[in-house]
Amino acid sequence: MTNTPLAVLDLVPISSGSNAGQAIRNSVDLAQQAERLGYTRFWFAEHHLNPGVAGTSPAVVIALVAGSTERIRLGAGAVQLGHRTALSTVEEFGLLDALYPGRIDLGLGRSGGRGKPGPGGTSPEPPNRDAYTTSNGLLIPPAFDYKAVLGSPRFGLQRALLQLPNAEPQDYAEQIGDILALIRGTYASPEGVEAHVVPGEGAELELWILGSSGGESANVAGANGLRFAANYHVSPATVLEAVAGYRAAFRPSEHAEGLTQPYVSVSADVVVAEDEAKARELASGYGPWVRSIRAAEGAIQYQTPEEAAAYVWPEGGRELVEDRLQTQFVGTAKSVADQLETLRDATGADELIVTTITHDHADRVRSFELLAEEWEKR
Repeated sequence: MTNTPLAVLDLVPISSGSNAGQAIRNSVDLAQQAERLGYTRFWFAEHHLNPGVAGTSPAVVIALVAGSTERIRLGAGAVQLGHRTALSTVEEFGLLDALYPGRIDLGLGRSGGRGKPGPGGTSPEPPNRDAYTTSNGLLIPPAFDYKAVLGSPRFGLQRALLQLPNAEPQDYAEQIGDILALIRGTYASPEGVEAHVVPGEGAELELWILGSSGGESANVAGANGLRFAANYHVSPATVLEAVAGYRAAFRPSEHAEGLTQPYVSVSADVVVAEDEAKARELASGYGPWVRSIRAAEGAIQYQTPEEAAAYVWPEGGRELVEDRLQTQFVGTAKSVADQLETLRDATGADELIVTTITHDHADRVRSFELLAEEWEKR
């Protein structure tokens, strides 16, 4: 049996013809099934202004799911700190830890109301190179340039709605430092006034930093001796730089929530079925769904295979998502598990986190079931 844990990332997707309430009920059921199948943790992403995604508040969804599960770790993948304060984050997850001690993961991300990356910003330019394959066969496609998305009116609207008027996001490294200090009970203002968060201080949270490049997120995670999750499923072109940047910046932590050596999780988007043709059919809605996000339209409700087959691609639409389509792992349990092992070996991942979206909930549950059964044999 492989000693590489598998985890789940859930966006709480809304399928066409369905609604947010059903999507949440599906996620509760999926978390229960993931626990039964032996997945080590179950994370919820944070997204806003997306008609096809109901996961707007990881803390709230965790609270809805925690009482229906017993052992599986539950977490945020990730809380978007760009429109939050350190105090609100620690208080929210301190509440969860108070009722479910030792089961809550706090994943922290930079996005959510922050401005465009670039000169003077916090994100490096995407690498300008052709696709290549690593020595063990992992595809690294050309990088996607997010400037058009970040500069879109829709992203501007999201930033305006998430942030208070005239508010500016706190420096990310400073914000992480404040979160750690509040949890450790060492926070004090420049004037020496202490702050003690109840609940929150001393919480048994497992802290993670999520990042898509070798930039600030990787550096902050490494410098604080925290766990790092790299997003192959979001930014496959930069996953190797992200992991390498984290490891280069890593310094052992003397604190309980820190590490003595680097620890990396890497994500992948997968769809598994009994045969290749069925898996491809179930995954057919992925392209239009990703295109809607990258075109800054907001995620559409996830299509049926029939709707996906009838979908009329706008000019340039396929090129917009080519890197994501090429790096989605779709097929039988054996073929997908083989690809996950390739991803693990190329990145040196300590664990893998998989995300799966299909139109029908039963197909999504079955995908995770087939993968878990195959992974158990490895």
